[in-house]
Amino acid sequence: MMKWTRILTITWMAAISLLYGIHLLHLRADFPNFSPWMDYSKYTDEGWYGSGAIRYFLTGSWRVPGDFNPAAALPVWPLLEGLVFRFTGVNLVAARILVLIIFAGNLLLTYALLRTQQKQPIALLGATLVAASAFLYAFSRLAILEPLLIFWMLLAWLLALRLPTSPTPQARNALLTAIGFLICLQILTKTTAIFLIPATVYLVWHAAQYKLRTSIRYAAIVGLAGIIPWSAYYFLIVRPHFLADYHYLFDANKWDQPTTIGGWVAAFWYAIHGTLWIDNLLGLLAVLLLLLSLAWLRKLWANPLFVASFLAAAGYIFFTGWHNNMQPRYYEVVAFPLIIVVCVGTSLLLQKQRWMGIAALVVIVVSIGLNLRLIVHFMRHTDHTFFLAARRLTRYIDQHPNRNRMLLSISGANITLITHLPSICDDFGTYDLPYRIHTYQPGWYAAWNEIDPGTLEDLHTQYSLQRVARYHAFDDEDRNVLILYKLTPLPPQKQTYEAEMEKAANAGK
Repeated sequence: MMKWTRILTITWMAAISLLYGIHLLHLRADFPNFSPWMDYSKYTDEGWYGSGAIRYFLTGSWRVPGDFNPAAALPVWPLLEGLVFRFTGVNLVAARILVLIIFAGNLLLTYALLRTQQKQPIALLGATLVAASAFLYAFSRLAILEPLLIFWMLLAWLLALRLPTSPTPQARNALLTAIGFLICLQILTKTTAIFLIPATVYLVWHAAQYKLRTSIRYAAIVGLAGIIPWSAYYFLIVRPHFLADYHYLFDANKWDQPTTIGGWVAAFWYAIHGTLWIDNLLGLLAVLLLLLSLAWLRKLWANPLFVASFLAAAGYIFFTGWHNNMQPRYYEVVAFPLIIVVCVGTSLLLQKQRWMGIAALVVIVVSIGLNLRLIVHFMRHTDHTFFLAARRLTRYIDQHPNRNRMLLSISGANITLITHLPSICDDFGTYDLPYRIHTYQPGWYAAWNEIDPGTLEDLHTQYSLQRVARYHAFDDEDRNVLILYKLTPLPPQKQTYEAEMEKAANAGK
């Protein structure tokens, strides 16, 4: 019997490894076209948030003054990417391999967290749900910030759960210091990590056995370990040199918020409903388990990992509703706590009412089957439209020289990552667009499907546009054709930018 159990366990682990290995195939491919998730990160975020590393290795400076420079506020990901680029050069595949290594860490941490209190089959079930998730398959293959944020969060949780078994006070202090530093890394990876802090704080509080004096001491160590490195970075590096870039990240991410109670209710309802993007069946099972936990399964609330997962998911869903910008990628952070809630709740169901636990397992198995079918569909319909469009666009520019090789485009940073074509963004930057193009004099402009009227007006202060090429890419009907324009400077007498600047200066006087 023991022999067969061992064989089944090894086979299960091999299957999880195989599922993970599938993620490593076709790394130049598009985010799955015609998937259930429309997310604009596939057009921009891999280039934007790695731009510090990309620019450093291509130009010698991580920052382009006046352009979008998120590395000032979010330095951790570009630093890690830069370590990889030192050996590989600036490379889309290298960036995606890095994020998939982090995803492997997230998979292992999910197993390790569940294993701290559950039997091995439940821990393996959690790892299977991570590896077999079509949602995570799609988003974990983009070199974006969420996987690294999840890694720091799960690692902090694991350390917090190890606190009660620390053999000495010195070991406990070391763990608490590490937890605080991990919280700092979370915030410097993605500032929305603030909404995940309550989950980690709860685990530390649990480790202190809810005793006031011990809790205060633990909180002081964690707080200092997080605040000191963050403050050193902010006050020694950001504030003296890059404050405008730092503040601009928050300005650029402002969205219109509801002005009525009904509007707020709708925003938070859509934020909660967005959890179904992860998985319909798992989402509904998690809701059922939460409802049961209010009466019959109240023991779940004595489980620190369950409570932390609930707090993390609730915190991030709250952020999404409050931000009023329901982007599917945000729910990548919710997916891991959701999986943990489902696994812990199913385990308790199996103990209390076996047939209900088996019913929950049937739902989970069906979910895994549906997800695997979708992953197979993605693999059979792999597209490389954006990668090819970036290369063809760059080839056209190189074959038709026009003053300056620089490209102006909202997707410019992604194109730079793929082909090393220099670029600046037409939509975001600390300089307004007329001044930005006046400063950098780009020779080319690329827009998706049609030019925004405001952007066109800004360009016409200094340039005439000639449409020269178009490239089909991606699947969204509003952004599926990348159109390249040649920028030709207007004669001095027809340029209006200098006159507008002089008028603005006189008005200021």
